[in-house]
Amino acid sequence: MKAEQTAGPSRRQVLAGGTLAAGAMALGGCGEEAMAGELGGADWQRGHLLRDRRFPEPQGPVEEIDVVIAGGGAAGLAAGWRLAEAGFDRFTLFELEDRTGGNARHGRNAVSAYPLGAHYLPVPNREATALRRMLGQFGMMTGERDGVPVYDPYQLCADLEERLLWRGRWQEGLFPNSGVTAADRAQHAAFERRMADLRKAVGSDGRPAFAIPMALSSADPAFRALDGMNFAQWLDGEHFTSPVLRAYLRYCCRDDYGSEPEHVSAWAGIHYFAGRRGWASDGDGDRELTWPEGNGRLVSLMAGWIAPYLKPAHSVFRVEPDGDGALVDLFDHAARRSRRLRARAVIMAMPHFVAARVAPKFVAKFAPKFAGEDAMSYAPWVVANVTVGRHPEGKGVSLAWDNVSTASESLGYVVATHQSEASDGGPTVLTWYLPLSKEKPEAARKIMMTRPLREWQRIVRDDLLGMNPDLDGAIERIDVWRWGHAMIRPTPGFLSDPARGAAIAARPPVLFAHSDMSGLSLFEEAHYRGVVAAEAALAHLGLPFESLA
Repeated sequence: MKAEQTAGPSRRQVLAGGTLAAGAMALGGCGEEAMAGELGGADWQRGHLLRDRRFPEPQGPVEEIDVVIAGGGAAGLAAGWRLAEAGFDRFTLFELEDRTGGNARHGRNAVSAYPLGAHYLPVPNREATALRRMLGQFGMMTGERDGVPVYDPYQLCADLEERLLWRGRWQEGLFPNSGVTAADRAQHAAFERRMADLRKAVGSDGRPAFAIPMALSSADPAFRALDGMNFAQWLDGEHFTSPVLRAYLRYCCRDDYGSEPEHVSAWAGIHYFAGRRGWASDGDGDRELTWPEGNGRLVSLMAGWIAPYLKPAHSVFRVEPDGDGALVDLFDHAARRSRRLRARAVIMAMPHFVAARVAPKFVAKFAPKFAGEDAMSYAPWVVANVTVGRHPEGKGVSLAWDNVSTASESLGYVVATHQSEASDGGPTVLTWYLPLSKEKPEAARKIMMTRPLREWQRIVRDDLLGMNPDLDGAIERIDVWRWGHAMIRPTPGFLSDPARGAAIAARPPVLFAHSDMSGLSLFEEAHYRGVVAAEAALAHLGLPFESLA
């Protein structure tokens, strides 16, 4: 795991409430009965077939198609949604996995649906026009009041939204509200004021300094210069050195980016706080939309919208130029055979380290840096879904949707049934998150993939019992899901990275659509990139449409 922050005291000294120490991460005693549960993750075997180029050559005639979408995560599904929304149906989306959804996928058991990755969507900004259109179609926006969107209250996160375990007691919110010094409080208040000012800031080009989608942010050098340093350096320079504040900001960086503040661009670190200006009536702009299955609700609805055009269990393994179009080779995992398509346009809705292997001629043309997997780095995550026979309790405020402990290296847990049931204290599923951020991603992936299920279950169990001793005897099952390349890391310099810029500048017949292009692994960013690529494909085909981007 990665080193402690170098500025100020260590996390152990800072939080003064204990840590997820070695004992909590240890294996536990011998002779314990095995815990029920499964070890899952992205299909690495299919991924390695692509990495090692071990697909058979296509047989049979070349099939003609207008648009291929290669990848069924949020960006690919958004591209398909946009094409269908424009009345275009001459496309097919191919997805390597047996299910679409990417890192927004979900699972389900007898107790509840639950997320396997992303678990909420903040109320979108005014500038997120395409996303707001889609949320209206899905019934999440129910209308307008004085021209301002109204959101379905049953899909907005119910109270209590967040609680923090601080020095043995649960409190509301994620920043300690007791037992901190006046200096800590003053720095926290100053940081909040600074972020509020930056949230309102406008660049010399008339754009907001920080926007979502991030492509609509100002290009003013005064703001873009923040990308030349890491977030920790910026905090040091601004004298935000309070250990309690820095621990909170570390949590925020790991929560959205899977990375330590030292590895996050200062621009991205500030964007976390200054980029969101949710646009909603009734004071709901700063709230979240969430569901038992998390963002699995969104990707399932998108998949349902374009169901006739989805082909899961198909690996697109080669894309090559062919006149003014492209040849697409894919492998059908059910039929165990390869096919070749000739497409007028291809939307590469996959991480760029994968795109580099699938379409090297297009990637190399626009971005020589994409020649290998190290062009961009990705944060590994572990997500565990823990079925318990009764709700967690604890001293202080009652159970919230999101529950975080200052004494843990994990990000705590969300309660899958928070939105879907009365608070009867019965069985529920707790979704537990751990970004492996303290070691280099390659080393963290090796640890993640070689650690057996039982060891992960012990780590998760001990961490949960450290937060909630009242769950002793109530844990019935722990299912562990591993994301080796969960999200792009917005490291310093990502805004001017030539690989990212080249992917954005790509023109048909091959277009790129993924949150990697934003450098921020957010649902809003994936959706925007998918919509932009779909509209570029429509324009390439000469079809009329009214832009939503």
